[in-house]
Amino acid sequence: MPVLNRIADYAPDMTEWRQHLHQHPETRFDCEETAAFIASRLREFGITEIHEGIAQSGLVAIIEGQGEGPTIGLRADIDALPITEETGLPHASKNPGKMHACGHDGHTTMLLGAARYLAETRNFSGRVALIFQPAEEWGGGAEVMVKEGIMERFGIGQVYALHNAPGVEFGRFEGAPGPLMAAVDTLTVHVTGRGGHGAHPEETVDPVAAIVQMVGALQTIVSRNRKGTDALVISVTQIHTGSADNIIPETGWFCATVRTYDKAVQDMVEARCHEICTGIATAMGVKAEVTFERGYPATVNHAKEFDFATAVAGEIGSSAGECEPVMGAEDFAYMLEKRPGAYLFLGQGEGAGLHHPKYDFNDAVAPVGASFFARLVEKAQPRA
Repeated sequence: MPVLNRIADYAPDMTEWRQHLHQHPETRFDCEETAAFIASRLREFGITEIHEGIAQSGLVAIIEGQGEGPTIGLRADIDALPITEETGLPHASKNPGKMHACGHDGHTTMLLGAARYLAETRNFSGRVALIFQPAEEWGGGAEVMVKEGIMERFGIGQVYALHNAPGVEFGRFEGAPGPLMAAVDTLTVHVTGRGGHGAHPEETVDPVAAIVQMVGALQTIVSRNRKGTDALVISVTQIHTGSADNIIPETGWFCATVRTYDKAVQDMVEARCHEICTGIATAMGVKAEVTFERGYPATVNHAKEFDFATAVAGEIGSSAGECEPVMGAEDFAYMLEKRPGAYLFLGQGEGAGLHHPKYDFNDAVAPVGASFFARLVEKAQPRA
């Protein structure tokens, strides 16, 4: 596997960085210690233009190449998850209830490895913007960084990112042109009726019966309101009501996650959720408060940039190709809405899945990802 020789030499250091980050996970926007560690490593590499405090704890570092040219953005997410680790590893989390269970410690390490190489060699024209982003798991840190103007401020013309993939062949790069990951929205419905004794339902207005009708009817959106070729998932994930087996409650609520790739389908689902829930509420004499909260948009790869990234990946990894889109979500979508670019998965072999308390990033794959980032820059912006 043609990992760049210089980056291969960094492997012990990269493992040390990654395992340090794994031991000290931080969540959401509160990643100040992580950001300080990143900034310290960047300064050791001789990178002097480091802009800190973006989206609270994010940072952007600039590496100047040789000669005039555009700016390419490379992004890594730096936050962890609110999970209690169960790996039992020597480098397990030291912060109770927090864990790098999605491999963002590895993503950060891969970008740091690429940064070290690019700062040493500068075998490219223009500039590289290294984007270290907090709050991918919760809070939409990418959206905040975009709204704070990083694309315009640093003149970023295109942007790329990687995500590790347990269960995929070690070193294999995968992705899809167009939609790769779904938009994620949340439907929440609060229902109010009139409670009473379970032995006398005729004296009540039963919110439980209404909720049951709503949950069943929502499934007809998938089966009756969309084209068979339109990807759509509606999963009711919580129902909360009642306090005893002989009491009909006054209120209840439920929520669902909605996953789509197409904005027209997303608009249709939102409208139908309101129509179905308010219609059933009227028919059954209850009141329904319906909220449809839009979350991360679909992650959509740009065709030209995806083909370019896949070609570079094929030179670095064990293989590179297309995969089926997935219904998970990713806030890198906000950056791809703002600039052309691509998002790829990088296989790390067998092991526990993402967001699992026994997950651990495979340190052996870090030089592969770092080499991909480095060659992406050199290929996209060759030195004159």
